[in-house]
Amino acid sequence: MARTATSVQDRGEIAGDWDRGGSGLSAEATEFADAVLCGLGRRPRSIPSRFLYDDTGSALFEDITRLEEYYPTRTEMALLRTHGPEIAFCAGPVETLVEFGSGSSRKTGLLIEALRNLRTYIPIDVSESFLTDAAARLQRDHAKLTVRPMVGDFTKARDLNGIGAERPLGFFSGSTIGNLTHDEAVAFLDNAARLLGSGSAFLIGVDLEKSLDILIPAYDDARGVTAAFSLNLLSRINRELGGDFDTGRFAHRALYNGRAGRIEIYLESLADQTVEVLGERFDFANGERIHTENSHKYSIGGFQSLARRAGWLPMRVWTDKDNLFSLHLLRRP
Repeated sequence: MARTATSVQDRGEIAGDWDRGGSGLSAEATEFADAVLCGLGRRPRSIPSRFLYDDTGSALFEDITRLEEYYPTRTEMALLRTHGPEIAFCAGPVETLVEFGSGSSRKTGLLIEALRNLRTYIPIDVSESFLTDAAARLQRDHAKLTVRPMVGDFTKARDLNGIGAERPLGFFSGSTIGNLTHDEAVAFLDNAARLLGSGSAFLIGVDLEKSLDILIPAYDDARGVTAAFSLNLLSRINRELGGDFDTGRFAHRALYNGRAGRIEIYLESLADQTVEVLGERFDFANGERIHTENSHKYSIGGFQSLARRAGWLPMRVWTDKDNLFSLHLLRRP
């Protein structure tokens, strides 16, 4: 029998009990624990996708981007190689590049090479090791560039740690914006506007609507790398929160929700089972799922309408010949 869903108030008390008991967890771990306890305690169950990206998850995602089935990364890189000079011209004399969710920053070098007036690069990412390695590599490759990495959740950044962003360009690649609901995307774009300031530009990678025979394999590859990436969330709970998930009794599921226009990722229980996290027990029925990620697909007009809701003006769009992926340049009045 499945565990009865707790109320919002009860979930707050659950999270508070272990915290007040002197858990000794860091602020970051406390946020993770709150999200896991609350997410497993509700129906339907869900855990925010940002927690997929610990160091192990970030490394696995880099492996995903190199898969034959995963078209977004190579398509976006091709767009940057082909249209980089034009993007730079349209963006204007950019002096500061602020990248949201930078990861390994493989694509960033292509943009940096195109931005001839660039002086400062500020990558923001939750994975400190990936951020440090990427920052060091880009600093080696671009000796005159000042690299100022920021560790943190890019959706919540309120300032640039006192760094003055002169003539800024925001960069949000990989269609990561598709992981956000439409309302979350508008909130992110609005926050980014405040962070970058009036008159700033924003370059965003956006995955486009396409057939399921291309979409589904991109999120459920034959080698099982994407499955390992998803299941690492359960392993992270075990490592960091004393969980006892048996990852062999859960499976990665990638489904398309046509009404919402998005891929939905789940971890599905393969048996009736009970797991424990921080002293809390959660019963799973066979087939019950934990929702871990969305990946919205947009039409060009659909994304431009979303950007306008957050006060950004669409300026230019670049797409590949197969209309798999798009780069949108926005401007803040």
